[in-house]
Amino acid sequence: MTIASLSEVLQEAKKKNYAVAGLVVLGWEDARCYAETAEELKVPVILQAGPGCRANTPLPVLGKMFRYLAEQSSSPIVCHLDHGYTKEECLQAIDNGFTSVMFDGSKLSFNENVDKTSEIVELAHKQNISVEGEIGFVGYNDGAKSQSTDPEEAKTFAELTKCDAMAISAGNVHLQTNKSSSIDMQVIKKIETLTEVPLVLHGSSGIDDTLKRTIANTTNVCKFNIGTELRKTFGDTLREEIAKDPNIYDRIKLINSTIPRLKEVTKKVLENISKI
Repeated sequence: MTIASLSEVLQEAKKKNYAVAGLVVLGWEDARCYAETAEELKVPVILQAGPGCRANTPLPVLGKMFRYLAEQSSSPIVCHLDHGYTKEECLQAIDNGFTSVMFDGSKLSFNENVDKTSEIVELAHKQNISVEGEIGFVGYNDGAKSQSTDPEEAKTFAELTKCDAMAISAGNVHLQTNKSSSIDMQVIKKIETLTEVPLVLHGSSGIDDTLKRTIANTTNVCKFNIGTELRKTFGDTLREEIAKDPNIYDRIKLINSTIPRLKEVTKKVLENISKI
């Protein structure tokens, strides 16, 4: 049984200059695929329940599912709430087996973000649960624009909230399908001179693989959130499989037909940033 907290896996990654993948889960099949691939490679992984996943499956079910997978694995698995927007949602995750929560106060004023994140950190730490906060705003491809993280604000945010990990905005963008090298390394480097808190890059599907590897090896970015790349793999593969035999209607057969390709891409993702 290797259920782990976010702090445990990120501090180890920071010490040994690698990163851990936060993989966005949408259901049982992809969660199992991610856990199995991490075990095969003997690397840690963070299973993440984001807003889309939670809209389809209740948090109590997700908590039990994540913990079940962690209990079967010999690799460390973090059971993580991604983009929790309220204290109530974070507390529900804590009460249902999650080992870390992300409170996303990036749309709030700086002071309100600090106050709300600090409150959740205090409550979570009493139960040995890790907390990821966010400072700056990571935008969306063809949507709301990013607001780069101010390094001095990041320093103050980390000091005041005592969060275990800090998501920052440095050119990373959610839901980006094309690979890009437009990451502001100067912002990352400046932030890590001001705080030792492990840093997180959301929207990492859109970051060039070589650049991700470089960032993992040379900075305090210890967590890359990856969802779009994996969702696209699933969707593209499912369309191909349906086209091969339109007479197959069993949903289990259809979904399972995507797993070999999904596992292949997951392996590439994990190997790229988690090699020790």
